[in-house]
Amino acid sequence: MKKAFEKPGALLWSHGLTYALKRHRSQLMLLALLLAGTGASAQSTFPTNGIAEPKEGCYAFTHATIVRDAQNTIANATLVIRDGKITDLGPAAAIPKDAVVVDCKGKYIYPSFVDIYSGYGMGDAKKGGFAWNAAPQFLSNTKGAYGWNQAIKSETDAVKLFNTDPSKAAPLRGAGFGTVLTHQQDGIARGTAALVTLADERENTVILREKAAAAFSFDKGTSTQNYPSSLMGVIALLRQSFLDGQWYKNRPAKEGVNLSLQAWNDNLQLPQIFAVTDKWEAVRADKIGDEFGVQYIIKGAGNEYQRMNEMAATKATFILPVNFPSAIDVEDPADARFVALADMKHWEMAPTEPAAFEKANIPFCLTAADLKDVKQFLANVRKAIEYGLTEQKALEALTKTPATLLKAYDKVGSLEPGKLANFLITSGPVFKENSVLLQNWVQGNKYVIKNDGWNDLRGTYAVTLSNGNTYTVEIKGSPDKPQLSVLGKDTLSGKIDITDKLVVLNLPQSKGSNAGLRLNGLIGQNQWMGTGVDSSNSSLKWTAVLSKPYQEKSDSTRKKHAPQVGELLYPFNGYGWDKLPQQQDILIKNATVWTNEKDGKLENTDVLIRGGKIAQIGKNLAAGNARVIDGTGKHLSAGIIDEHSHIAISKGVNEGSQSVTAEVRIADVVNPEDVNIYRQLSGGVTASHLLHGSANAIGGQSQLIKLRWGQTAEELKVAGADQFIKFALGENVKQSNWGDRNTVRFPQTRMGVEQIYMDAFTRARDYEKEGPGKRRDLELDALVEILHSKRFITCHSYVQSEINMLMHVADAFQFHVNTFTHILEGYKVADKMKAHGAGAGTFADWWAYKMEVQDAIPQNAGLMSQVGVVTAINSDDAEMARRLNQEAAKSIKYTGMSEEDALKMVTLNPARLLHVDNRMGSIKVGKDADLVLWSDDPLSIYAKAEKTLVDGIVEFDRDYDLQLRQRIAAERSRLISKMLNEKKKGGQVEKAAFHPDEMYHCEDLQGGHQHDVIQ
Repeated sequence: MKKAFEKPGALLWSHGLTYALKRHRSQLMLLALLLAGTGASAQSTFPTNGIAEPKEGCYAFTHATIVRDAQNTIANATLVIRDGKITDLGPAAAIPKDAVVVDCKGKYIYPSFVDIYSGYGMGDAKKGGFAWNAAPQFLSNTKGAYGWNQAIKSETDAVKLFNTDPSKAAPLRGAGFGTVLTHQQDGIARGTAALVTLADERENTVILREKAAAAFSFDKGTSTQNYPSSLMGVIALLRQSFLDGQWYKNRPAKEGVNLSLQAWNDNLQLPQIFAVTDKWEAVRADKIGDEFGVQYIIKGAGNEYQRMNEMAATKATFILPVNFPSAIDVEDPADARFVALADMKHWEMAPTEPAAFEKANIPFCLTAADLKDVKQFLANVRKAIEYGLTEQKALEALTKTPATLLKAYDKVGSLEPGKLANFLITSGPVFKENSVLLQNWVQGNKYVIKNDGWNDLRGTYAVTLSNGNTYTVEIKGSPDKPQLSVLGKDTLSGKIDITDKLVVLNLPQSKGSNAGLRLNGLIGQNQWMGTGVDSSNSSLKWTAVLSKPYQEKSDSTRKKHAPQVGELLYPFNGYGWDKLPQQQDILIKNATVWTNEKDGKLENTDVLIRGGKIAQIGKNLAAGNARVIDGTGKHLSAGIIDEHSHIAISKGVNEGSQSVTAEVRIADVVNPEDVNIYRQLSGGVTASHLLHGSANAIGGQSQLIKLRWGQTAEELKVAGADQFIKFALGENVKQSNWGDRNTVRFPQTRMGVEQIYMDAFTRARDYEKEGPGKRRDLELDALVEILHSKRFITCHSYVQSEINMLMHVADAFQFHVNTFTHILEGYKVADKMKAHGAGAGTFADWWAYKMEVQDAIPQNAGLMSQVGVVTAINSDDAEMARRLNQEAAKSIKYTGMSEEDALKMVTLNPARLLHVDNRMGSIKVGKDADLVLWSDDPLSIYAKAEKTLVDGIVEFDRDYDLQLRQRIAAERSRLISKMLNEKKKGGQVEKAAFHPDEMYHCEDLQGGHQHDVIQ
């Protein structure tokens, strides 16, 4: 005792004060011993080594403000718990005689929070022995009667893996959580999740529900299996697993047992939780669920606020993380120029996400998942409240909503008799800035979060010294971190240090002076008292009496206005719309109109657009109420159609893990926010055929889109268009340049490629003949569609021998190849292509970039056209697509092709190849108003697309683009200034980083990246 006070400024205690202190500490020790027996009764199934001492903890927490749930608060009430459960609560709750009474005057009691997305107690998933130089793994290496793909882990049960972990439970309890839903966060289908409390007890006593939910994601996790290697492969695997599960219910006896599919079916009865990493993944997950009658609970990524209409359309409940990004360190201008405006805007707007969900009336929970430090959880929830989330909805999102979703509201989520004694004791309203979370009781077990602050000592005190001097002292701050000021002519900042009932005060006596009073003593019920020294080191005694209790400012005076943030843009980058453009009637006057029809070029001609269609073509047309665009001296053409494109695709253009992946669909992974959509609109492109890559013989299904900038993936898709699929020949298919580890997948020769096709279509024919009850195979479904001309082939090709081979295979199975793309040796086999009915999509003058193209010539397109093959010039490259008009013009130079025929190679001809020439590709009454107004002859290198229209909507306007650049500069300047100010205030910042968007080519396995700043 004495040693504790042998420090500068300390005094020897008087005998009376020492006795009081000893008595006080004895009482504390006694209370601690009483509180030790707070657990539930010992389990009878466990033997006792020694004398059994069953303890039944009964406690009454009196004079508290009890927040029973988000809607009901009871003032000056008592909460009674016994044996880990709530037995009574309310103003008139009876206090049992054996209860330990805890006075909670001035305190608040809340239900402990429930986190519905956690990996608590799971440990790290065991990683396989994958190495980059290892051979491909085609089947699962999981031992046992499980499914073929080890990313489908439906059989995994969290309850079998769960171990209590006091070191991980403590910070979660410190954030206010008493219960979590935990699962092994590994794989696409992750199995079941267990609902557990955060008590430091045996596993069997903390598990509330063994199988409370099933979990899914788009991440294959620790699987070392090659398939799937892309997002579209993941989605295809999910879709096939649903179908296999349905089939397995009535499987033939020869199929035997598949524990993965059995678990898949069993788990469908549980709440289904799907974790995503992006707002568009949320839409994709919901779409899969809708396809199979499953409503997912979606664990979001934090950027869903950018598309709230789409989030509402899912009809899902969301789990929202609060891992708001830190400000970016943009002090160095060289760093700042590489930070995308979208990243800056996300930093500013991310805290608005929970409020956006509340405003949209979309149910949601809050989670501590994804936080680097769970200690930030409450601070971030308070930040979300600052940005518009109501406290009531915040509490509901942490209690009732998750508990109800998990069908556990009878146990947790509110304070009611019969429920678990899971509750928080706080110094004030839990979401107020200065409130302190003092204790978290879980299953009747007390866990101290902060000892400091239990007694709120804030207020104004009259301090009287034994020498007759008096001082007025004000204590503010928070209960756990009080701040002291000496009031007078000048308000002087002092120091206060409180440990239990002991207090040390340092009171300055004049401004700028270090000399002052140094006091220590004991905090009593009615007054403080002790001894100390003055500035001359003379001993004195002192007392302090509370003269005015501290009062929190009312909500009306404390409430801050929500911070001002920038506006949402669609898409969420600098070139997005603040409001999506609407279709309108438009009259383009006095232009040179390239019709691509028998009328050819029409000088000084008007084109009237109504309802997104071309309504009239002629001279001196009446505008009526239509917007008039002056086309004098300008050229109007049909929009450019890129027959071979890889823009607007998310997370992989190739599912190259197998030789046949006809089941995967580009439609599943369309990325409507790819800035290349906007860039290509600036080059006159209005439609793109999005193709799978060329990594395998039969790749994925294609998707035709219109470049409707700002719309959703579904709205980009061309409804009713014929469906296509990507085939490939040559070096990529046989993995010629894939390295030494890729010498296992069949085929490895061009001869083998032919056998892959023969085998695939033979299997498809046999599959079609199978009777009722067959297992539906999505891969073979697509091939059967080809056999019946319901799906059409676009084939990557170079060498004439392989081109001939595929046409022979097609003849043998009585289908035809719709389009040979690349086809740089097409001029050698153009007559055979014409006879077969195949068209061509090619490059104007690419050659010598690999062995297969040594015989390429720039006359290729012109020669094929002369033979009568429908020929298009395509890009296979996001940059080239912006100049397809110039690529088409090259055939005028090399083969003397007419200007109109050259333009058709990027307009009408690709429309014919894609079977949409009845809607696109020319300027004709009744066709879609997909048009480009050029500043010059569209085949000139000087021509600029001044306006690009899609369905009669001006999607690109060069004059407006200049305004957008000014807007971007102003918005970047505003946000950089705001981030610099955040750093100046001491806020957390992160290092500037460049986050390039995805950009793919045919041969990309992992994807390329763009190398300029995306606004």
